Amino acid sequence: MSEPIKSSHAAAPVAAYSQAVEAGDLVFVSGQIPMDPKTGHLTTETIEAATLQSLSNVRNILESADLGFKDVVKATIFMIDSEDYGGMDATYRQVMPEPFPAREAVFVRGLPKNARVEISVIAHRNR
Repeated sequence: MSEPIKSSHAAAPVAAYSQAVEAGDLVFVSGQIPMDPKTGHLTTETIEAATLQSLSNVRNILESADLGFKDVVKATIFMIDSEDYGGMDATYRQVMPEPFPAREAVFVRGLPKNARVEISVIAHRNR
């Protein structure tokens, strides 16, 4: 059994999915594109700005579950351009605390709303 988690401070889902679900002591945050929850517009200026907005959405969803980046055990990052990897990684390093969670970066042909980056995480709740 899982329980949905929702934050009004993160981008609303653009399809049929929950922002996050909690199952046992794990919280699975769905992929977050760099959509500003206030305007509904994508952040597209730079990969750094897009990564920061995606991570902001992830953080706000985690916070609505009384969790934070320190609780993240796994991150998955999707990008459409391998040239964006360095800028994404630099921004990720500034936001995600050490020790860094397990992570992979995957390059794909396209993302929802033509976003440049999408980030999903799994967090562990220490009860």
